[in-house]
Amino acid sequence: MNSHMQEKRGRRLGITYSAPMGLWLTFFFLVPLCIIILYSFLKKGLYGGVEWEFTLTAYRQMLNPNFMRVFLRTLWVAALSTVITITLALPCGYAMARSRHQVMWLALVIIPFWTNSLIRIYAWIAILSSEGFVNEALKALGVIGESLPLIYNQGAVITVLIYMYIPFAILPLFTTIDKFDFQLLEAARDLGASKPESIFKVLIPNIRSGIITAVIFTFIPIFGAYTVPLLVGGKDSYMIGNIIVDQVTKTRNWPLASAFSLVITVVSTIGVIWMMTSTASERARLKAPAQVVDANGGIS
Repeated sequence: MNSHMQEKRGRRLGITYSAPMGLWLTFFFLVPLCIIILYSFLKKGLYGGVEWEFTLTAYRQMLNPNFMRVFLRTLWVAALSTVITITLALPCGYAMARSRHQVMWLALVIIPFWTNSLIRIYAWIAILSSEGFVNEALKALGVIGESLPLIYNQGAVITVLIYMYIPFAILPLFTTIDKFDFQLLEAARDLGASKPESIFKVLIPNIRSGIITAVIFTFIPIFGAYTVPLLVGGKDSYMIGNIIVDQVTKTRNWPLASAFSLVITVVSTIGVIWMMTSTASERARLKAPAQVVDANGGIS
C-alpha cells in the first residue's frame, strides 16, 4: 500500500517538475511549428495574411528557377562555410585541449561573443569596406593602389559567417578532444605512423561525435542566416533567410515564407537526427569491446 502511494506521489512530482518545460516547449516551439506547417498549405491573402483555403501553391512557387538558384546558393555557402569553419576549429580545439591554460583560451573564444551580433557585423563592414582597415593598411604598405572589393560579395558573406559561428565549432571539438587519450597518438608514432597519419587515422576517428556536433551547430544556423547576407552581401549573396523575410515584410506572401521556413526546419531536423544516430552508433562501438570480453571471458 505504501509503495503504491509512493509511486503515485513520484508520478505527481514528475509531472509537476516537467510541466513548466512541457508548457514552454508547447507554446514556444510546437505551436509556432504547427502554425508554419498550416500556413504553408493555405492561400495567400489579398493584403497579406492567409485565406483559409487548402492549396499547394506555395510549394509550387518554391520550384521557381529563381528560388531554386537561391536554394542551391544557400546550400553552397552553408557547406563551404561549414567546411572552412571545421578546418579552422579543429587545430584550435586541439591546441586548447593540450594547453595548460584552457580557461584563458575558452574565455578568449567566448567573451567577444557577448557583444551584440549586429555590432560585430558592422565591425567587419568597417574592416572590409573600401576605406576600411584592410584596404588602408595595404595602401599604406604600397601593396595596392586602389581599394579591393572586399565587401558586398559572397566572399565577404562567407568570411563573416565563419567568424560568427566558429565558436559553435570550437567548443564541441574542444570538449571531445579534451576527453581523448593522447597516449594513443604516442602509440601510433611508436608503431611508425607519422604525425599526419596519427592525426587522421587515430585522432579524427575517435572524435567523430564532436566533429558531427560541430558540423550541425555550424551548418544549420548558417543555412538559415539572414543578417549577414543582408549587411555584407551583394546580389550574389541572396539566401533563403532573405527570401523568408522579404516574403513576410515586402511581398506579404505568408504561405511561401512558411514553406521556406518548413524547408529549413526539415533540414535542421534531419541534421539533428543524423547527429543523434551517429552519436548512438559511436557509443555502441565504444562499448562493444567490453561486451565481447563479458561474453567470452565471463567478466561482469
